[in-house]
Amino acid sequence: MWRLDNILLWNLMAAVIVLGQARPNTKLRSQSNSALKSDCAGNLMRLSLDKALAVGNQLEVEAINGTQHFVLSPSLATQCGYSMESDPWGNTRIYTSLLGCYVDNREDTTFNVGLRLRMYSQSPSEVVSHDVTQTCSYSRWASREIVCDRNYMEVSNYMATPDAGTKGHTPDVKDDSKMNGLPDATDKAHGIWKMTFYTPEPVTMVLTEAEQAGYGAMTTSTRIVMRSPYNTAETYSEDVAGVPMEVFKVTTYYKAPHGLTIVNLAAACPTGGVLFTEDMISWHVPRRVTPLIDGSFKVLEMHMGINGQRLDKSQMSARGYTLSSTDFHIVIELPVGSPDGYYKSHAPDYQYHVTYTVEPMLEMLWRVDKSQDDTRYKVLLPITTPLMPRPPQVSDFTSAEDRLFSVHLGTFLHDVELRNITFSTGVLTVKESISKGFTVEEHTFPNGSKRFSLHVPFDADVVLTHNTEPLVTAYTLPLVFGFIILPEEIPFAETVELEASLQDVVLPTLTGSCDNSHFYISVKFGNQGKNFQTMVGVREITTDLAELYNFQENGTHCSLKVSYVAEDTVFELVTSDSVRARLDLLLWEPNNNWMLGDLSLACNFPLTTTKCHPNGTVTALAVKVESVPNLTPNWLTLKDKSCTPIFSNSRFAHFMFNVDSCGTTRTFFDNYVLYENEIGLNYNNKGTSYTSPVDPEYRQTISCYYMVSDTQTVAFGYKPRSTEPAAEIGSGQLMVQMRLAQDSSYELFYQAEDYPVVKYLKQSLYFEVALTQSTDPNLDLILENCWATLNEDRTSLPSWDIIVDKCENHDDGYMTIFHHVVADARVTVPSHFKRFSLKMFTFTKDEEVLKDEIYVHCDAVICDTNSKADSACSGQCVHPTSLSNSRYQGTKGVKRERSADSAHQKISSGPILLFNSQSSL
Repeated sequence: MWRLDNILLWNLMAAVIVLGQARPNTKLRSQSNSALKSDCAGNLMRLSLDKALAVGNQLEVEAINGTQHFVLSPSLATQCGYSMESDPWGNTRIYTSLLGCYVDNREDTTFNVGLRLRMYSQSPSEVVSHDVTQTCSYSRWASREIVCDRNYMEVSNYMATPDAGTKGHTPDVKDDSKMNGLPDATDKAHGIWKMTFYTPEPVTMVLTEAEQAGYGAMTTSTRIVMRSPYNTAETYSEDVAGVPMEVFKVTTYYKAPHGLTIVNLAAACPTGGVLFTEDMISWHVPRRVTPLIDGSFKVLEMHMGINGQRLDKSQMSARGYTLSSTDFHIVIELPVGSPDGYYKSHAPDYQYHVTYTVEPMLEMLWRVDKSQDDTRYKVLLPITTPLMPRPPQVSDFTSAEDRLFSVHLGTFLHDVELRNITFSTGVLTVKESISKGFTVEEHTFPNGSKRFSLHVPFDADVVLTHNTEPLVTAYTLPLVFGFIILPEEIPFAETVELEASLQDVVLPTLTGSCDNSHFYISVKFGNQGKNFQTMVGVREITTDLAELYNFQENGTHCSLKVSYVAEDTVFELVTSDSVRARLDLLLWEPNNNWMLGDLSLACNFPLTTTKCHPNGTVTALAVKVESVPNLTPNWLTLKDKSCTPIFSNSRFAHFMFNVDSCGTTRTFFDNYVLYENEIGLNYNNKGTSYTSPVDPEYRQTISCYYMVSDTQTVAFGYKPRSTEPAAEIGSGQLMVQMRLAQDSSYELFYQAEDYPVVKYLKQSLYFEVALTQSTDPNLDLILENCWATLNEDRTSLPSWDIIVDKCENHDDGYMTIFHHVVADARVTVPSHFKRFSLKMFTFTKDEEVLKDEIYVHCDAVICDTNSKADSACSGQCVHPTSLSNSRYQGTKGVKRERSADSAHQKISSGPILLFNSQSSL
């Protein structure tokens, strides 16, 4: 896995190289540049290129062979013994085998290496070239030298001359450059002829075929060299002492003037064996590399190094490196974070991670027993740790006293850059955040790591607020820090949410006063503004209630004006001439169900509950008081249980009786007579009260004093009278309501928010007119006249008659239809309801539609069915007229004069819009 990673890295660098085919003017510079450094590392030459020279450029590497230059493509580099490693920031190392192609080899002891580095940008104006030459001396050749580099395996064997008495013979080579170049397949006189690879099955190739397959084969004055890429068809994997290794075995056939020489070559390179802990890297290499060793052997030397360079014991100790051996392995241990490697940031799944990369080297020299042949084994293995999660630490330095959010986020490696911050209002770049008044800073530490800080005041528009308690404000700052990793510009993000609380809420305050008929309430907002709902009694203020209670509001206050007899007031105490009423207000925060303020205002209001008339008639008003919460006023009676209220609702019961009836008692004293009765709860025949057993009794005494004199007498009979005296006429309010039903079932009605209602031409409109808040079966509701207008003004022209004198308008081509009303769950007294329907129409003039909406108005008469004195109470269309009653005013329609002796109500409904404005009546 590690070897494959580095081959891919080389291919990435090679992709940069092949981009540079168009070469503009070239400037040649010597290797004196301080950013370039070359040295010799045993059987390798190492060239280091600092990022200061390479940054912003692309790199092309050429091998110099005399006057010729060869661009090192990835395949040619592998075949010829060149490798390159570059970190993400451009620090580059190039390794050249001293037995590589294009190296000037002098008798296998002196080696002259030449490289040209060409650097250019994507759209260059010039190419800058640096020529590097390095002479290395190396004479400590082992019988067999094996190099495991990041992209190739190399093995070289010593070939003895005929003078040495060996079977093989290497002729003198005068043209060293030719011998040290790629072998010429056309040279049939001498050289490598063919080779057999073992996979482990034998595969034979001539030299040309092997070179086309990517292998390198060559000879020097004393050695034969083979080079193979990793993972080719002719290499195979083998597990050695638990370590995966790539194995390369080949037999070469070398033709010389004296005969044929056969040489067996083999290389085995580790591709794993690395173990990781959080703090340590352990690299295990088999002590006995079985593909290379037959029989017993002895390790003569063992060294470790970094980046191809050996380290002595003091250098290893200073860095915390160890080199040890067991029965099966050579073990190198390197601390994670040692200065010879580097950290790199990553963001898998947009989460921050780091890796650490280091390139250790192992060099061994062993000798097979009973032999003078030794093997030098050198492995360079770049190692990268697995991804290590490094979630940034969030340090919250928020100061509630200073009303300032402050957060530090880190640490990150030097390759991380803060690009933007996402606030609740949107994404801002760092520059935009600073211009908005926020403080964004980057803090760098001596080891190159960094952290970031942000400061935001509480009152910034990006801060969210809510109240955790009625007096406490919670301030929340949600943040998403957007980072990128350089140089790849890989994005990742870190989410932070800061919170702080302050007891800084000023609650609203309520004040109130009264006059003879109303409560006056004023509410001053706190510093949260209008953040509450208002409850009057047990009801929340709606639009209708706000209008009823004259609700007013500005930016700092709101006020109410409530009648003391309003439905939401409570009666605490009733006397003969006053009532003590109370209004309860509650300011309610609905999101948290908090009470922000309340007020209970109680006042005495003038109210006469008993009136004693000179003719002996008494009127009394019973009031439901708070102490009897379950009282229904309709249940109240006088002492005579048959004397019930003549009118009642949910709060009042009105009685009218004569002083000689309903169980009234009489008492004489001095010159006065006292009549008394009592209003109380009626009990059924089982003796059980209508109210709960725990409710207090309701008792209200009625008293009337009359002066006894010659000029004023009061009749009182002890026998029942044949006729009762008529009571004085009282006054009150009866409410009539007109609604538009959604269909002929009259079950669902359009509400105020549904208007204007849209209908098609000639679509039926179903109206219901009802007498509400009355259960008196002796009352009858009569629709006297109904008509339609263009405008909300009921007196506006033009108009059209719908019902005339309680009957349908016979001039209408689509006559109004009355619908019978029967008692049901909603309709208790059918005589209190009238229902009719008509076809949707519009007004026209000269065949042009005047307006695409209408309003419907009615005059209703409320009659006493026991009285026949008023002709208006004769019933709905009892005597229909045979003649047309419709008269025109303006364009269409006229309204009737109403009887002054009847109780009338005026009601309207609309607007109703016509769906097709081109249709006409």
